[in-house]
Amino acid sequence: MSSRQFAMVAGEASGDLLASLLIDGLKPRWPDASLVGIGGPQMLARGFESWWPQEKLAVRGYIEVLRHYAEIAGIRRHLRARLLREWPQLFIGVDAPDFNLDLEAALRGRGIRTVHFVCPSIWAWRADRIEKIRAAADHVLCIFPFEPALLAEQGVSASYVGHPLANVIPMEVDRRAARRALDLDEDRPVVALLPGSRRSELRYLATRFFAAAARMRRSQPELQFVAPIIPSLRAEAEALLAASEMAGAIRLVDGRSHQVLASCDVTLIASGTATLEAALFKRPMVIAYNMNRVSWHLMHRQQLQPWVGLPNILCSDFVVPELLQEAATPQALADATLAWLDAPDRVAALRQRFTQLHGELLRDTPTLCADAIEKVLQA
Repeated sequence: MSSRQFAMVAGEASGDLLASLLIDGLKPRWPDASLVGIGGPQMLARGFESWWPQEKLAVRGYIEVLRHYAEIAGIRRHLRARLLREWPQLFIGVDAPDFNLDLEAALRGRGIRTVHFVCPSIWAWRADRIEKIRAAADHVLCIFPFEPALLAEQGVSASYVGHPLANVIPMEVDRRAARRALDLDEDRPVVALLPGSRRSELRYLATRFFAAAARMRRSQPELQFVAPIIPSLRAEAEALLAASEMAGAIRLVDGRSHQVLASCDVTLIASGTATLEAALFKRPMVIAYNMNRVSWHLMHRQQLQPWVGLPNILCSDFVVPELLQEAATPQALADATLAWLDAPDRVAALRQRFTQLHGELLRDTPTLCADAIEKVLQA
């Protein structure tokens, strides 16, 4: 096996973006390296060889994972066996801790060096994961500045590399140009609907979001609605929209979530990485989440902070509303979203806070990742 093979697993759309930026740091440093494992379209565009479709791992929530457990466990078992045969110089698990940490521990136990990119949210919930991290990773690449110190206290080597999204998203964006690119009216307000990148999220949130949009349109008929959808979920999204009051009134676009966020005045958005993207676009938002009741109960019991959305966690305050589980009714979602359109001073203050946050997260992430990985390889 070539000493220049790096293996990676990125389990969902946000991980694909993170991993693609990591690859941007690896390729100049090791131009002859082959990159293999499981990844998405942005990784593939950079020459990555994916042995399984990334969508196979994009499952969230205890009950949802249980339903797909046999298939996911089979993929991990076959992937582990193949990696032990091929013996890559390094394995990098990109987020997806439920899949990657056990895999990393097995590989590291056999002598393969491992890096985990994105510290699991031990500061938010599931503090018990620290033992798994210690066993799994030779080094952790952290995307939030307070994380390396927390890990160091637990004996885990880590580096702050900045948040990759802070480099991808510019400090200022041209809202009108984004609207033109999406064929939206430049002079009418835009509401972006982002119900999530997983099939389970779409199933639990899209109908609520579409019903909320109907209520918003009744209150303010001039509103425009646009929703970016993962292409593999488009048929399901179209069926849900066709069954709603908003059939024909919401523009569904394949991907292009950044362009959609750039275009909007406010977004109704599923909790997850997309909320941080919205913050970096300096957009007001309403964060929502709804999932299987049993999954919610189990996750909620382990929550360590009062906030769920990343913008609120990073600002240590409820700077944007969170409507979760039973609270995420169509009427409540509509009211909270419309409230932003009637509060320009509140929007201006939020924009200032998000600009400050953007600066805190802005680093040369690809280079810092490559620097840290080089030290791991030389250890």
